[in-house]
Amino acid sequence: MRQPKGTCAITREAFDAILFDLDGVITNTAEVHAACWKKMFDEYLGKRATQKGETFYPFDLAADYRLYVDGKPRFDGVRDFLTSRGIQLPEGESDDRPEAETVRGLGNRKNDLVNDIIEEQGVEPYEGTVRFIHQVRRKGFKIAVVTSSQNCTAVLRSARLDAFFEVRVDGNMIHEQQLAGKPAPDTFLVAAKLLGVEPIRTIVIEDAIAGVQAGRNGSFGLVIGIARKGNAKELGYHGADLVVEDLGELVD
Repeated sequence: MRQPKGTCAITREAFDAILFDLDGVITNTAEVHAACWKKMFDEYLGKRATQKGETFYPFDLAADYRLYVDGKPRFDGVRDFLTSRGIQLPEGESDDRPEAETVRGLGNRKNDLVNDIIEEQGVEPYEGTVRFIHQVRRKGFKIAVVTSSQNCTAVLRSARLDAFFEVRVDGNMIHEQQLAGKPAPDTFLVAAKLLGVEPIRTIVIEDAIAGVQAGRNGSFGLVIGIARKGNAKELGYHGADLVVEDLGELVD
């Protein structure tokens, strides 16, 4: 674990920009994604177990979500979780129907579930994050969203925060530019480049293991982990310099 640098390091003298993850950092949608992953995988695993006469082992919201899908591009999450179960499926095409038993079909099935919830229930941002965003904007920081989600625009619009971010690097850009997803640093590095800032003068804020690893792997100046799940030590071990439970703790 790297040594914490302290909240005093979050100044314009030290940094020019802040890169925010979306789900679990800006909006309370990480739990929605986790529930949709579980619903999709459990339906698939249950059907597979019945067909093959095997024991059904459901998707574990604690271990499986955290280790294999949290913070990763959708299809990487599908692939990594299936690999952990010794299951190999055809890759398929990005526009596979949700019923297709392919990596991309299962990913699209999960995405449909998320979109349905966003449309029906809307999205609420974390109050502490909203206050932190207002503070850093007043202080002159450039800010961007960096997320593997292809729902970024809809989520930010629903949360009424779409006007705040100068740059968005989302799942659509990842697909179009064939960027490596987190824990690779590529998405964060692209965001920094689009903002016109150096990684060493940029802060990364993440709540997922893969996300803090990406910040560390990109040699960013400060990596802040948000431990909403009581996982402060884990985030620190994987690359967070500073860990808080809510960004409201960093508001003056």
